[in-house]
Amino acid sequence: MATQDTADILVGILDRVKVLDPVNSRRWFDDLTVLHFDGGILEVGCPDGNAAQFLHDNCLTIFTQAAQNVTGHLVAVKFSVSDSTSAQPMQTGTQSTVKLHPDYTFESFVVGPCNRLAHASCVAVSHSPGNTYNPLFLYGSVGLGKTHLLHALCHGVMKHSANAQIRFLSCEEFVNRFISAIEHGQLSEFQSQFRTVNVLVIDDVQFLSEREQSQEEFFHTFNAIYNNHGQIVLTADCAPGKIPSLEERLISRFKWGLVARVDAPSYETRIAIVQKKARLRGLDVSEEVSEYVAGRVKANIRELEGALTILYATAQASGEPITLELARSALGQQEAESRRSISITEIINAVTRYYDVRLADLQSKKRSQSITLPRQVCMYLARNLTKHSLEEIGGHLGGRDHSTVLHAYGKIDGLRRTDPQTRTELDELMGSIRQD
Repeated sequence: MATQDTADILVGILDRVKVLDPVNSRRWFDDLTVLHFDGGILEVGCPDGNAAQFLHDNCLTIFTQAAQNVTGHLVAVKFSVSDSTSAQPMQTGTQSTVKLHPDYTFESFVVGPCNRLAHASCVAVSHSPGNTYNPLFLYGSVGLGKTHLLHALCHGVMKHSANAQIRFLSCEEFVNRFISAIEHGQLSEFQSQFRTVNVLVIDDVQFLSEREQSQEEFFHTFNAIYNNHGQIVLTADCAPGKIPSLEERLISRFKWGLVARVDAPSYETRIAIVQKKARLRGLDVSEEVSEYVAGRVKANIRELEGALTILYATAQASGEPITLELARSALGQQEAESRRSISITEIINAVTRYYDVRLADLQSKKRSQSITLPRQVCMYLARNLTKHSLEEIGGHLGGRDHSTVLHAYGKIDGLRRTDPQTRTELDELMGSIRQD
């Protein structure tokens, strides 16, 4: 196949991907190339390993669908790293690989009064891990940029210390790996993996709440890394002393270094965030549109990103540029829908009808996939569509604690970003709930 043909095919694929998946579309997609197209396999060249990993984790299904639509054939897509000499296959599944989001760097982070201390401390740690602010503990509500700072910190450590051993994972994953190690008699291997690293980064450490054996293991992991002059970075949705059922000795250690709070962004910071996020996606958004979005969306950064996605999708559907009038029309409709008070009971009723399950099953201790998924969807929708606290949401679904609700929210939010079927189901459910 001629080079021009493959270039045209890639252009067609990218055009479709940007329409099908505006949430994950990025400006740097224009830097992608076709390395090989042979035997039904389309190998796409990426600028670096983080970009390849992002595409593999978030966009593989959409790229495959778009490739098959454009070519009219069954095509498999894979992502590799391009360089001047050869293509380097993306490494997956190795313990040494740190999966970092290519968007989440210090350069793309908007600094304001709400996050200045957290940002400065992460920059300092990235330059000198183990010597400054150890441990570093960031806390704040969902969607305020804590995870972005963790990725940026790891990017910085890898830039300044190429041989540093980094472990970056959620607290839930740490706990699950610990449980698996016990079940399979591999505890010593687990301990050697985590206690000998240079940098340990744990997101959502509040997941340790009420998990006594996991807290014991984390206590010894913390001590081993700290005593070896390694760096520990943690995030949570609240300050160390506010995490329920957390041992005092862990609370004490979490306070040894620096505890920094991340607050909701101010109006001026929100404007800057909208403009930077728009540039990242290659969207042409004027200053007046940015001001309008920042004035309407106040809760967190994820909702700002959601507003941009709505604007992009509306502009694509109408064939119009993103003007102030279009923004008012698109986001005004969203506002009108959100003004109606939605109850958790309405959400539960909609979910039980949609998935054909019983309320008693959702409130039970059953953990089969057919029950767990609808239960987690209930929690996700309640978190998005109501003002209820995590504890209140958990109380409606069998008395589950706030960490379980947070876990469910993260799980469904991840599926929404990566799985088209889940995204469709959530859209249908939200539409049904808002119309009732």
